[in-house]
Amino acid sequence: MIKNCSQGGDSEGQTPKFRGTDPQIAGGTLVSRYRYLDVVIGLFVAVLITSNIASSAKIVDLGFSILGIDLAFDGGTLLFPLAYIIGDLLTEVYGFRVARRAIWIGFIVLAMSAALFFVLRILPGEETWEIYAGSEAYEAILGGMSSGGIVLASLSAYLVGKFFNAAIHSRMKVLMSGRLLWVRAIGSSLVGQLLDSLIFISIASLTGVFPWELFVTLVFTNFLLKIVFEVLMIPFTYLSVWFLKKAEGMDVYDYGVKYNPFKFS
Repeated sequence: MIKNCSQGGDSEGQTPKFRGTDPQIAGGTLVSRYRYLDVVIGLFVAVLITSNIASSAKIVDLGFSILGIDLAFDGGTLLFPLAYIIGDLLTEVYGFRVARRAIWIGFIVLAMSAALFFVLRILPGEETWEIYAGSEAYEAILGGMSSGGIVLASLSAYLVGKFFNAAIHSRMKVLMSGRLLWVRAIGSSLVGQLLDSLIFISIASLTGVFPWELFVTLVFTNFLLKIVFEVLMIPFTYLSVWFLKKAEGMDVYDYGVKYNPFKFS
């Protein structure tokens, strides 16, 4: 049986509504045994790390243009949009607070990976490795993962884009009473991905990671491909949301939520 439960207010003044099967309320706090939340967050973090490495590794040129703009993009663009789709799943099923926690977990892991690549960058290479690979190859392919410019660009763009995406998706769900998932999935991603692309490429260009000559091309192509990917994945988004809501026995509506990004809980 589906029934509605309300969570008592917390320090943020939040009063999210839960639709689910047999949720447990303890001291005004929802106690839920999530079955797949760890899997979803694990996939989210894996996509972030993999796409960040791919962004540093290669810039792809498709060899044609649209409206006179060459379609060139960093390698991470092929996978990074999936992080926004997973972010939509987190917000849609588990609510803004869980999505916010996942965003900060992703941020911490990204910062740790940047620190690791920086340490590897300054440590001396073994003699045989220097012959068949070498520090110059490492610098050219993975050096960007630890350079100040791309780390600053990546982390800044990630936080701004992801939090705008989660907050907009959460608010639209309440305003639309849970209807038209595709509208809020695409609408929130339009804002989040545009901010992400602009901030990332702007900072990366300012710090010399990307040449300014590629600025318009990279912003346009990154944004275009991300949105096309989001639209094509709408059936997957619907299927995943349906599966998770059924499996978890819950559907969170963030009534009265304060969208403060600077909390971990």
